[in-house]
Amino acid sequence: MVDTSGIMNMSRLLAVLFLLYCSCCATPKKPNIVFILTDDQDVVLGGMTPMTKVKKLIGSAGITFTNMFTTNPLCCPSRSSILTGNYVHNHGALNNSISGNCSSPLWQNGAEKSAFITYVKQMGYNTFFAGKYLNQYGDKDAGGVEHIPPGWDWWNGLVHNSVYYNYKLSVNGTAETHGHDYKKDYLTDLINNRAQDFLTIQHENSKPFFMMLSTPACHAPFDSAPQFMKNYTNKRAPRTASYNKHGSDKHWLVRHQVTPMKNDSVENTDDIFRKRWRTLLSVDDMVENVINTLSKKKLLNNTYIIYSSDNGYHLGQFSMPRDKRHLYEFDIRVPLLIRGPGIPAGKVIDEPVLNIDLAPTFIELSGHEVPSDVDGMSLITLLHSNLPASSRWRQDFLVEHNGEHAPDGKYPPCKNTGGLQACSPIDCSCEDAINNTYICRRTLNDTVNMMYCEFSDSESFVEMYNISKDPDQLVNIIHQVDPHIIEEQNERLEMLMICQGASCREVGPIPNFQPLHSDVE
Repeated sequence: MVDTSGIMNMSRLLAVLFLLYCSCCATPKKPNIVFILTDDQDVVLGGMTPMTKVKKLIGSAGITFTNMFTTNPLCCPSRSSILTGNYVHNHGALNNSISGNCSSPLWQNGAEKSAFITYVKQMGYNTFFAGKYLNQYGDKDAGGVEHIPPGWDWWNGLVHNSVYYNYKLSVNGTAETHGHDYKKDYLTDLINNRAQDFLTIQHENSKPFFMMLSTPACHAPFDSAPQFMKNYTNKRAPRTASYNKHGSDKHWLVRHQVTPMKNDSVENTDDIFRKRWRTLLSVDDMVENVINTLSKKKLLNNTYIIYSSDNGYHLGQFSMPRDKRHLYEFDIRVPLLIRGPGIPAGKVIDEPVLNIDLAPTFIELSGHEVPSDVDGMSLITLLHSNLPASSRWRQDFLVEHNGEHAPDGKYPPCKNTGGLQACSPIDCSCEDAINNTYICRRTLNDTVNMMYCEFSDSESFVEMYNISKDPDQLVNIIHQVDPHIIEEQNERLEMLMICQGASCREVGPIPNFQPLHSDVE
């Protein structure tokens, strides 16, 4: 009889190898990721109104988050949190200056080396960046244009802060100068065009990709594309309940705003409002172009597209003419829309999500384990399913800001500007100061919607708002609340201000919030 055992063993081996081969073939390709980040785009003042294409192509095709917050309402600290997934007190970028650790050598040798893109790159992704990175990027004291942040294959980084014309880019470490020719230089369109070039090449590449498009819109100097200069002519800044109102019960900087604003200030805020919306129309077109290209290249069905902003904005609220930096809802609420594989169309999610959640989400989407020292929470569970009844999503979080100041003489029209920052030449209203340094606990769930803030100033000022009854934060109720509740708020806030990693993700206790008497009629 012929011994067939060897043949049978070989057959089994071939069968196993075949199954392994088929298993590998059946494994879905890692998803592509496109992240679009705008600058200073609010939601409270209608900042998403011009984005008809974004809302249709991302929001209606995916998820809109109604409660997306920045944990710091200033560009560089917020962007550093987006990159690292950490609160400001853990990544150390305090404000927009190099001395405040914005793109400083300290940042580059520390937090930047563990930005989300470094983990995504480890998972075999091709990576592309175009636009604004951090406010001081490219400065000679920050390594110049030669410095390319780790993890990026294609690098088109704007030198310094947002502009639309007359700027320099670092293109893979080489300076590229641009002027004032709309067809060649308008930055939002340039980002759009280079994204198209990357996608065309990427179509021929088997690797997954991560593409970040960081537009200057709708940041100052508010230069719109020529074809949009006549849009929104009859619009004006929203007259919210807090518009041009004196914040008599608020911290020093708000109490000392010029109230009511001068006519020139009112006209200027209305003009800025229109210009901001106009700059966003080019972003809307860019998003449409990117999605159309992804569709034509048959990449769309395996691509996550995320749209957000670094911070909100105000225009006349509490008589503050224009800027951000404050604890109020108009400065800390930002858009977040996401579409992608397996995400249901037209879904709305109300759970509070943060800018520090973006990094762990990108890392997990790429297939890498989220590092334990990340403060934020991956949104994957929210993207693909409702939370199980036994799960508890975050119900409170930290907002922190380190007030900036400029030396005397920086704002010649203004008097006694020492210790102040971002002063308007029209009426010398100043938007920031050393004593505009604060930490806040923002609580939001089905039953409690409130904010508690402590200032590091000479007054040890405290603000507290019942946002359920007072969404415009008109009434500071700190003197109307049971002292025991304030003690609880202080204790939780002290924990949040020193939290790291897992302790930042713990679900905190929810206060039995009840004012001593009616605070808002």
